[in-house]
Amino acid sequence: MAWSYKKRIKVIPGVHLNFSKKGISTSIGIKGASINFSNSGTTVNTNILGLSNRYQLRNSKPKPIAVPDYPVPTHLPENIFSSDIQEITSQNMQGIKEAILLAHNQKNELISDLVKIKRTLSITKTKKVLSYMFLYGLINKNVRQNSDRDLKAQQEAIHQVQRMIEKCYVNFEIDFDPQIKGKFEKVYESFRQLTASHKIWDITSAHFQDRIAARSSASTVVNRREVRFSLKSLPYIQSEYQALYLKNANGADIYIYPTFIVMYTNETDFAIIGIDELNFNYTFTRFTETSTVPKDSKIIDQTWAKVNKNGTRDKRFSNNYQIPIVKYGHVRLTTQTGLQEEYEFSNYESTELFGRAFKDFQNEFI
Repeated sequence: MAWSYKKRIKVIPGVHLNFSKKGISTSIGIKGASINFSNSGTTVNTNILGLSNRYQLRNSKPKPIAVPDYPVPTHLPENIFSSDIQEITSQNMQGIKEAILLAHNQKNELISDLVKIKRTLSITKTKKVLSYMFLYGLINKNVRQNSDRDLKAQQEAIHQVQRMIEKCYVNFEIDFDPQIKGKFEKVYESFRQLTASHKIWDITSAHFQDRIAARSSASTVVNRREVRFSLKSLPYIQSEYQALYLKNANGADIYIYPTFIVMYTNETDFAIIGIDELNFNYTFTRFTETSTVPKDSKIIDQTWAKVNKNGTRDKRFSNNYQIPIVKYGHVRLTTQTGLQEEYEFSNYESTELFGRAFKDFQNEFI
């Protein structure tokens, strides 16, 4: 019997983002599906291969190694980490998340189909070889012709499925207004400079200390872990712009795209947040550096390992050594849905450059 592959294949051809001063309009390029964003919420209509839905969406513990020497708010949490990933997604970003999950599910289905087709191809080849071994295929030419036809159909099906697997992604085609495009390119370039900082730390916890009891000039002790930033792409998302990638030492990594942010753990465990919902704050930190001072940092003051109440050297300690106070950049990211992350950078100038560019770009959508 001839064999053919007739399964109807679903494809995610694209998502189109249009940026202008009037806002962001978005359409997902799936036949029968559309997504339109507005301040009142997101409406998602899907009718894909019999699936018909309508959604209305309304808006390890490190040792303390350094001490920041700057005033901090009294509500400072001891541990600094984001909420559970399932709680963070914005309601008006749910449509994009579902499109990405759809692409993931489609790819898994196609991979499963590919395995079955390859298994069938192997069986067909075996049958053809056996028919020749027992001379049956030489006597009955229909056996050979049917086998050849089946092999050709199965090989074509394999190529077809492989092509479809390659297309299982959400493609963000971004159209900027010229002014907004210029602002985002400044964000992109300043982020490149920020990634070159000699040291980048994820601040994982912070707690107050009694300065008088500790004989210290600093009122806060932090735990920090060194991380790296880069430009990086996410699976199932294709765009002309790579995401701004922020490594998270104690939770889901952060990927910043022009209009949304992804908190990413794996292909099915992630959250999406609108960029207009992000509270982005940058400043500088006077940091009492007990480790080696990074080569791109500036020493702005000196203190002592043990100090008097007024900050002068405590002469009761014979081995009381001097400690540099360094100016670091500091960035804090929070949302009402539960994102909470803090980073420090050895290069304050790059931090300030990126902070200004990001705030300027973000203001276009707030």
